[in-house]
Amino acid sequence: MYSLFRSLLFRLDAETAHGVSLSLLDGVYRLRLTGMLGAEARVADPVEIMGLTFPNRVGLAAGLDKNADHLDALGALGFGFVEVGTVTPEPQTGNPKPRLFRLPERGAIINRMGFNNAGVDHLVRNVQRSRFDGVIGINIGKNLTTPVERAVDDYLACLRRVHAHAHYVAVNISSPNTPGLRNLQFGEHLDHLLGALREECSRLDRETGRRVPLAVKIAPDMNDNETALVAKALAVNGIDGVIATNTTVARDAVAGLPHAEEQGGLSGKPVFEPSNVVIRALRHHLPTMPIIGVGGVDSGETARAKRDAGADLVQLYSGFIYRGPALVAECARALKV
Repeated sequence: MYSLFRSLLFRLDAETAHGVSLSLLDGVYRLRLTGMLGAEARVADPVEIMGLTFPNRVGLAAGLDKNADHLDALGALGFGFVEVGTVTPEPQTGNPKPRLFRLPERGAIINRMGFNNAGVDHLVRNVQRSRFDGVIGINIGKNLTTPVERAVDDYLACLRRVHAHAHYVAVNISSPNTPGLRNLQFGEHLDHLLGALREECSRLDRETGRRVPLAVKIAPDMNDNETALVAKALAVNGIDGVIATNTTVARDAVAGLPHAEEQGGLSGKPVFEPSNVVIRALRHHLPTMPIIGVGGVDSGETARAKRDAGADLVQLYSGFIYRGPALVAECARALKV
């Protein structure tokens, strides 16, 4: 049934199809008919990571449900965890349209959404209403109008607002669609940001009596030395986990295809091996730090490859768009120990 829905949806432009599909999913969920889309009951494979018990090792990556508007419907597809966001302190419209493009020949997507979202207060209200019983991650970022030099203010504002409602908080410093954001991955910028977030999160943990792990989402477009420096900063600042990786700005794998030269981040099959390279390096430098592997997972086999590279958990995004809900259980079964 999902293949039929997809063939119809893919006749629409990508962003319209995205909105329509999520609205349809909400309707199917309310009617308790998610099985029609190929969804199966959640595969039970509990695992403790970052001090949290994940019902299984397969999650939904941030970006698909930026505002947690569809959290229950997506959670009903069998995910062990769902990461919502990226959310910013204030609402923002993001970049001009068109800003989302499919490259079906390579199972890929290019986006330059630009952190479009309804603001952190809207997201928190949705999470509070949610009945999803898996792990909820909230991915935080900075507003476009906030200078990079003051980015820490936005991240701290989001952290304070979401701490009571997230099982873990993901810090997005690797989107290529917010000017200057990736500069936060390196040197003094990174140490300053991570140190401030770690200190504030620890204070909130003590104040609430509830520990909320901090994870950092990094880019695949780093050389070995840069990855080593990022790994060191994560360890020194007491970060609980790392999400590897975000989208890539490289285009070699899609050269010559329609939309290949569009600006933005490329996801899907072309980022599979680049993200694995980063995961292997992280595992070398951070032998005990939890790693969430994301990038190009579109089958049980590719999910296992992420695990073999060093990931403890995996997330889906582009593969989920192309394969549909059946992919969730397929990957969860492949990773079940």
